[in-house]
Amino acid sequence: MEDFVCPRCGNRDPKYIGYKNGFPYCRFCISLRGENAPDYSYSGGEAILSLKYDLSKEQKEISERLIFNFKRGYDTLINAVCGAGKTELVYGVIEYALKRKLSICFAIPRKDVVIELEERIKNAFPNNKIVSVYGGNTTILSGDIVICTTHQLFRYNNYFDLIILDEIDAFPFINNSLLNVMYAKSKKGVAILMSATPSFEILNEFSKDNHEILELNVRFHHKEIPVPKIVIRPSEIKRLYILSFLKKHIKDNKQVFIFAPTIYMAEAIFDFIKSFFKNGNVVHSKKEDRKQIIEDFKKKKYMFLVTTSVLERGVTVKNLQVLVYRADFSLYDTKTLIQISGRVGRKYDASEGEIIFLADSISSSMEEARRTIISKNKYLQNMF
Repeated sequence: MEDFVCPRCGNRDPKYIGYKNGFPYCRFCISLRGENAPDYSYSGGEAILSLKYDLSKEQKEISERLIFNFKRGYDTLINAVCGAGKTELVYGVIEYALKRKLSICFAIPRKDVVIELEERIKNAFPNNKIVSVYGGNTTILSGDIVICTTHQLFRYNNYFDLIILDEIDAFPFINNSLLNVMYAKSKKGVAILMSATPSFEILNEFSKDNHEILELNVRFHHKEIPVPKIVIRPSEIKRLYILSFLKKHIKDNKQVFIFAPTIYMAEAIFDFIKSFFKNGNVVHSKKEDRKQIIEDFKKKKYMFLVTTSVLERGVTVKNLQVLVYRADFSLYDTKTLIQISGRVGRKYDASEGEIIFLADSISSSMEEARRTIISKNKYLQNMF
């Protein structure tokens, strides 16, 4: 038992080792089973980056630095505020790698963001084969660029010359030792990690030799990040406040996200609201048609969504207004509240908006989220 080492994940802990017909097997990574990706083969399409807009001065500088680091084999951490345009930062190094027919992966913890990102990458690199891989979508595993959830990295052992790992602070990747092992084993060359709220451990790791941390503390449109407003109301008044918030913004033809900490609360709030506003819906991890609901929201078929944290990342909607119900709830840590706040004001021609923390009392996470956003805005003030 002590001599067995799992060839897939490296586990050697006896409590995660079982036996079947006298042979050992690993129970630590048993959920990660499926076909491995075939050997990498470039599709042959000419790698041309197609962007219909210019990068900001700060974005261009980081883009060029990423190419430089890739050439010298350095791993890079991009620490950028929400709405900075992190995805655009890596387009240059992706194009550089594609022109050399190297294998590329863009990995994200959540399936919803993979689906969102696939369309953007296809538009940026129209001549290349872009493949998305996530639970329920694993028929095609190989392409010029693989966009996948971190759960699917087990299929790619020592595979990627360039792996870009976004939202490293997000569930289920954060603090998941198995997914971290799968990421490390899939990496053959250089890694670029991205986050708006990296942990101290990640910051320390990227302070070592052959690593670099690149910071981007302003949004691409050079406008301030909307600062959350804290609103304290007793339980029976909160729902009335939500109705008032919706009425104000829907009247101005602005869409709204209402975040709730649990599925039960999200459903309960939606049941209450739909008696007053008919043009909304609710989304959470158990909602099977949430992909379609989100698409309909983007087309303005809905004016509001009540949502859990499934929409805290990866979705950009023009003129979006946000309210966080029970912002003092224990599930809302500082990083989550910063991410949710970052949904507001992301568009160049709609850089302002309202973000409300509606709560029973002021939590330390609420205060820290506000302080962090205010401090980031000071970088912008110092630029001019």
